[in-house]
Amino acid sequence: MSVRHLLAAGAVATIGVLGFATPAAAHVLVQPTAASAHAMTPGRLWSLVAALLGLAGVVIGGMALRSAGRIGNGNARNGATVALVVGLTGTAIGGLVVAAADGGPGTGYGMVGGVMAVVVGLIAVVLGGLALARARRTG
Repeated sequence: MSVRHLLAAGAVATIGVLGFATPAAAHVLVQPTAASAHAMTPGRLWSLVAALLGLAGVVIGGMALRSAGRIGNGNARNGATVALVVGLTGTAIGGLVVAAADGGPGTGYGMVGGVMAVVVGLIAVVLGGLALARARRTG
């Protein structure tokens, strides 16, 4: 399977997960109307988890990209695959948080963290895809 097919399948899977899981996530992420500015609401917690997953994917993808040009790059392929999976997971969870939010930034729904998780998760997917492509080309 080529990297293009893998990235396309990941994008379609993310869109499918967001489309089918949004009503369930909306039910789970329902917030009280008056959230404190310092309270850890479920939306903020899920966006934090998604952002940390995306950040882990960026770190793993960067390390895999660095080692992908070397001989014996089996670890780079594994790291690239992990970065793709973790990045897609962070993107999907962040997208669900954004889709389920009833208010804007500062309302306790995790909107800012969800958007940040989507962006960081997509960066992890790109780094993982580049590392996978480079590992296949040199291996």
